Amino acid sequence: MHRSILLLAIIPLAAFADDGLHAMSGIPVDFILFALTLLGVALFHNATLYVALTGLITISLYKIFFSSFKTGTGLPGLIGHLGHEWVTLANLFCLLTGFALLARHFEKSHIPVILPKFLPNDWKGGFVLLVMVFIISSFLDNIAAALIGGAMAHQLFKGKLHVGFLAAIVAASNAGGSGSVVGDTTTTMMWIDGIDPATVFHAYTAAGLALVITAYFAAKQQHAYSPIIKAAHEHTRLDWGRLFIVLLMLGFAITANITINVSCPQIADRFPFIGVAVWLAIAITIPVRRHDWEILPDTIKGSIFLLSLVTCASMMPVEELPAASWQSAMTLGFVSAVFDNIPLTALALRQGGFDWGFLAYAVGFGGSMLWFGSSAGVALVSMFPEGRSAKQWLLQGWHVTVAYVAGFFFMLAVLGWHPQAPHKSTAVPSSPTTTAPR
Repeated sequence: MHRSILLLAIIPLAAFADDGLHAMSGIPVDFILFALTLLGVALFHNATLYVALTGLITISLYKIFFSSFKTGTGLPGLIGHLGHEWVTLANLFCLLTGFALLARHFEKSHIPVILPKFLPNDWKGGFVLLVMVFIISSFLDNIAAALIGGAMAHQLFKGKLHVGFLAAIVAASNAGGSGSVVGDTTTTMMWIDGIDPATVFHAYTAAGLALVITAYFAAKQQHAYSPIIKAAHEHTRLDWGRLFIVLLMLGFAITANITINVSCPQIADRFPFIGVAVWLAIAITIPVRRHDWEILPDTIKGSIFLLSLVTCASMMPVEELPAASWQSAMTLGFVSAVFDNIPLTALALRQGGFDWGFLAYAVGFGGSMLWFGSSAGVALVSMFPEGRSAKQWLLQGWHVTVAYVAGFFFMLAVLGWHPQAPHKSTAVPSSPTTTAPR
């Protein structure tokens, strides 16, 4: 951590000495600091919060003293910028913390224990398990889906999991969340930012094929490594109270989005209606079941980490970026395998002009290619330390990379690239090419 902080402190000085306080070799210092922050997050997994906060402070100081914000210069410019972004940040914070409680209720509803009863006994059991993770992630946060899938797999395979199967669990959770605005933090960010939920749904065109590819090969790997051993749970019953809480929280979030962002878009950026709606559902259901409040301290730390990166991304001069295109979307998928996909999504949203289904698939599924490329991977590896080797993840989870490329080009061939008009005034126009080569 100390080395990353030192680098963050040195890089502006190097830039100042080089190209007059604004760029190094033509690259704006803002982007260099942001890239350095993401690099620190990738390298120092045990100190990500401190690295993210250090990056946020460094970028803010650089913008205050040597550059400017869209809202002005100096400290007033920073205050104006945060005043413009606070609704998005507040919505994200409320959703991240609220969905953590939602995931715990889903886990305690006993659905993850009951579902394995219906799995086949051969390699197809592992395949169906990954499909279940995909489906769960479509309406539950992908981190929760990965943890639930890991818990089910631990039970079915007696704790002996192939690294390739671990990679497939992460891939299935990220694929399932890619086409749903309640299934992944990245798609939720798009939703909060004003992107129509229907415009990311076609990500399932690529995600569905990618799931089939990686689930087939991973299930075969797992069956050869450790066959399925099912345990009976005949007396386990569904907890309908907890399931009611899950459905109510999701219902409140969706209703708030439709009511505010669709029916009254002129007030959507004035108050965090969606996040508050989720917490209203939490308050209403206190008498139904006890919420696991004890998970909130760690959840809040993780939320502050992500929001720090999102805030860093919001300060970037996106007018300096190349125009949005399918090539840049695909590249972001590979980049997200190394750098956290949350700030990459924030940067793309600020730029505008993407086909959001392609971007959702790229930054979502692409992060599965390495264990630290997505929050779902980091969470699952905390349960299964054997997956912590990046080399083994790449070698034994090779099918994830193959599936990513195959899914992307399949969607490109079938649907073509259809970018949305920039939805923000600061957005950069996309490339003129609107249809993929057939």
